[in-house]
Amino acid sequence: MEIESSIHLQQQIARLQALLDTTHRIHSTIELDSVLRSVLQITVRELEMAGAFFTVFPFSYGEIPPRFLLHPPSSDPKRGCYRFPLLDRNGATLTEMVVITREGAPLSLYEQDFLEHLAIQAAVAIENARYHEQTLDLERVKQDLSCARDIQRSLLPQTFPNISGYNIDARSKTCYEVGGDYLDLIELSSGELMIVVADVAGKGLASALVGSSFRSALRAIANSDMPLVDMATHMNLLHYKEGEESRRRYVTAMFLRLDPKTHTIEVVNAGHNPAFLLNGSDVPELIEASGTPVGMLPFSSYSAEKYVLSEKAKLLIYTDGMTEVFKGDEEFGQDRLMEAFRTCRLSDATGTLNSIWQTLDAFSNQENQSDDMTAIVIGRKP
Repeated sequence: MEIESSIHLQQQIARLQALLDTTHRIHSTIELDSVLRSVLQITVRELEMAGAFFTVFPFSYGEIPPRFLLHPPSSDPKRGCYRFPLLDRNGATLTEMVVITREGAPLSLYEQDFLEHLAIQAAVAIENARYHEQTLDLERVKQDLSCARDIQRSLLPQTFPNISGYNIDARSKTCYEVGGDYLDLIELSSGELMIVVADVAGKGLASALVGSSFRSALRAIANSDMPLVDMATHMNLLHYKEGEESRRRYVTAMFLRLDPKTHTIEVVNAGHNPAFLLNGSDVPELIEASGTPVGMLPFSSYSAEKYVLSEKAKLLIYTDGMTEVFKGDEEFGQDRLMEAFRTCRLSDATGTLNSIWQTLDAFSNQENQSDDMTAIVIGRKP
């Protein structure tokens, strides 16, 4: 009896050692394909099975009848076919490992026990490998978004033109890594300055891509001497013809042309929020939309408004993220923004923007914003 007990104990130790070795081999890699191949190789080589394969993953090892791969059979000990489910931590089946014995021989208790433990360890390794793959994918996405953010920032005006008699400053802050707000200043050959503030419907990468396309199209025609109304009309039709996805990503835009020699501005508002103009009065004048957003309808008519800027005149153009700042359920709104602009006694553009942003931060208690925020201030020096 003592001899039999000793032999049995040695067998148990050998089995435990085999399981430990197997566990180490399975968990020695974090790549899913390597884990799957390792499990099948251990099954066939260590236990001398005819073959093994998974029902979900396209991996097999050993000698397996082709019909088994096409239509995995149910467990049938009489035919030497056994199925072992691999369950995730929630008890859901990841896959099943089908084991084919040699010549249909039944599994011994040791083999059955070994394969059941192997299935448990394989399930853990598969989950870990999947998690690793998801982590790598997430890191790749983060890197791509980081590159996209850097590219988008590089497309914003890096310096502002030195226009005699004027001070200009702008600020843009995205809700996510990249956004759909667009801001551009283009010095024209005529000596005029074109300023465009636009907002692509939606947020994130898709809107950013549409914004880049909008920028390229606009810059291609900026110096064409095309009247501002015709430019807005052309951009509208061009955007609409880009297809259904572009129409869903329509663009509200404010096109402005500043002539510093005559101190005049010409403005076309294509479905954008009204701009605020302080022009010799304490009450801002609203420059409201004259047509639909760019790309929403195939044909839209626009009209231009012209203003002569008095001394100390000041203009604010912004995207709707500036008014859609929230404190709980309360929205900052257009009226508060106009009041913050109206009551700012600072004459320079940078100081005005700083004052507005401080007002927004105070209102929201610096909570995370829900939309992209862009604003530009154009002021005439006395």
